[in-house]
Amino acid sequence: MADKKKGELTEEKREEGLEAGKTIEETFERLEELLNKMEDGNCSLEESFRYYEAGIKMIRSCYEKIDEVEKKLIVLNEEDMEQ
Repeated sequence: MADKKKGELTEEKREEGLEAGKTIEETFERLEELLNKMEDGNCSLEESFRYYEAGIKMIRSCYEKIDEVEKKLIVLNEEDMEQ
């Protein structure tokens, strides 16, 4: 049973696009895969909800990564202006 739990957590993380080293582009690709699964109509309501929830988490992850990059750009621009 512990193995199943461990496997579920791995699958859950994969669906969320939160694995270490995931780029924004890779996360968007995964989001598109989830959207296609939901649009094909072959998944249950529970699966659709799980995909939706994972998609929201992926979008949040992308926002956080973009925010980090924006902050770095601000710092670089400020340093450039000081010179």
